[in-house]
Amino acid sequence: MANNPEQLTKSLLEGSVPALARVLSLIEDGGARGQQCLKLLYPHTGNIRVIGVTGSPGAGKSTLVNGLAEELVKGGKRVAILAVDPSSPYSGGAILGDRIRMSSAASDSGIFIRSMATRGALGGLAPNAAESIFALDAAGFDYVILETVGVGQAEVEIVGLADTVVLVLVPGMGDGVQALKAGIIEIADIYAINKSDFDGVEKLVKELRTVMSLAENVEWEQPLVKVIATEKKGIADLVEKIAVHQKWSEESGEAQKRRGRFVGEVVEKRLGERLFSHAKDRLSSDGELDRALQQVSTREIDPVAAVERLMKFLNIN
Repeated sequence: MANNPEQLTKSLLEGSVPALARVLSLIEDGGARGQQCLKLLYPHTGNIRVIGVTGSPGAGKSTLVNGLAEELVKGGKRVAILAVDPSSPYSGGAILGDRIRMSSAASDSGIFIRSMATRGALGGLAPNAAESIFALDAAGFDYVILETVGVGQAEVEIVGLADTVVLVLVPGMGDGVQALKAGIIEIADIYAINKSDFDGVEKLVKELRTVMSLAENVEWEQPLVKVIATEKKGIADLVEKIAVHQKWSEESGEAQKRRGRFVGEVVEKRLGERLFSHAKDRLSSDGELDRALQQVSTREIDPVAAVERLMKFLNIN
C-alpha cells in the first residue's frame, strides 16, 4: 500500500482497514508522514468515546476488555481496542500478548485490535496513544478501549485520555490497599472487581467503600461492579454503568473538561518535542551541549549550572 498521506487518509475515511493500520504505524513512528495524516484526519474527529481499563498485572484486564468489546458490539457499536504492551527488549515493538489473549474479540468483524509498544515510556501508555485515538475516531469507531500495561503508580496518565476509567481489582491480592498506596484508586470512575467468585471479595468491597467514604467534594459516586470476566458474568452490568457515567459526564460538563485536557496534552507534548529538538540542534551545532556535558562529567560544574548556562545560551530566562 502506498505511503502517500493524502491517499492513505482518503482510503481510511472510506473504511479501508489496511489503510487504518498503515496510518497507525506512521503515527507510531512519529515522522512527518504520520503528522500529515493527523492534520488531514483531525477535521473528521470528535465522536469517539474512550474507555480506559487499568489495574495491576494479573487482574484479568485483557479478558475483561475482550468481554467488554463484545458486549458493546452486541449493542450495535463499532469498537477498537488499543492494547498497550511492554516493548520487546530486542525490537522495541509490542510483545503481542494481548492480541493472543483477545482471540475471540479479534474474530469479531466489529472489533479492531491494535497492540502498541510503550517504547520505554512511563505511565502505562504508548507515546502516541492519543494520536492513534484521533485516527480511530476518524475511521468511524464509536468506542476505543484503551488497556494499559499495568504499572502501578504511573497509571494515572490514563486520566488524560479516557472519558471513563475502569479500574480492575482482584480479591485476595491486596489490590485495594495497593491501589490506595499507589494513588491510582482516585482515578477510577468505575471499580470492576474481577474474579468475584474468589475468596476475599467482600473484604475488598469493604476496603473500597472505606476509601470512598473518605473522599471529599465527590460529584460522581464510583459504582462497584462484580464481574467474572472468563465467564462473561457482570459484563453487561459494567457496560450499563459506563453508559450511566458517560451520560452524567456529558450533563455535568466533566466530559468537555476531559476532552480539553486530552487535546491540551497532545499539543503540549508535540510542542515540547519540537522545542527540545530545535534547542538540541542549536546546542549541538555550536558544540555548547558537548562542552557542558563534558564539564559536568569532570565535575567542573554541576548539572543545575549546566542547564542554566545552556538556557542562557538559548536566550531563555
